[in-house]
Amino acid sequence: MSDLSNYRKSYEKSELLETNLPEDPINLFNRWFHEVEDFGGVDEVNAMTVATLGLDGFPKSRVVLLKKFNEEGFIFYTNYESEKGKAILTNPNVCLSFFWHSMERQVIIKGIAEKTTSQNSDNYFASRPVGSQLGALVSHQSEIIPDKTYLENKLKSLEQEFENKEVPRPEFWGGFLVRPVEVEFWQGRPNRLHDRIRYKLSEKYYWKIDRLSP
Repeated sequence: MSDLSNYRKSYEKSELLETNLPEDPINLFNRWFHEVEDFGGVDEVNAMTVATLGLDGFPKSRVVLLKKFNEEGFIFYTNYESEKGKAILTNPNVCLSFFWHSMERQVIIKGIAEKTTSQNSDNYFASRPVGSQLGALVSHQSEIIPDKTYLENKLKSLEQEFENKEVPRPEFWGGFLVRPVEVEFWQGRPNRLHDRIRYKLSEKYYWKIDRLSP
């Protein structure tokens, strides 16, 4: 057994105060996102963990890339027939989380996912490199395959089929918009007295802001 009890770090880079909070969590997320982007130290600032409740009753999380966020919520793209896609379509209650170690910050978002419009998915799919487009066609995500060569052969076949042609978006591939109902911002602080600010959507559709004990 590996004993990790001595792994410790003191968090001292910033603080999160009520005097500097916007009324809407999207505005604070936007501020933090671009501060992390400008500060550096994170290869993919838009990498986030998506947690779902699987069809087998187990929660599961995986890292995907956030592709857009606005006042409505957070958008990412995936295969709707994947394990992740099926889980979301069965139970749209999901959790998104970001950990930006360079700024000692974490954001946890509870939300309800829904498919984006076909136009939105078409537009994003058209913006992808051709290799990524073909990859979406090749992979029936989460399904068992015989070996790696199976995928490589399928890709070669599609490269020939769509040479100098537009690659259509498959119906099984598209976006999810996660509309937040709760957003928690965590800022690391010394002595484990971390700052935790939670925005929770009320029944009257305004954001209630609370400080949580670390």
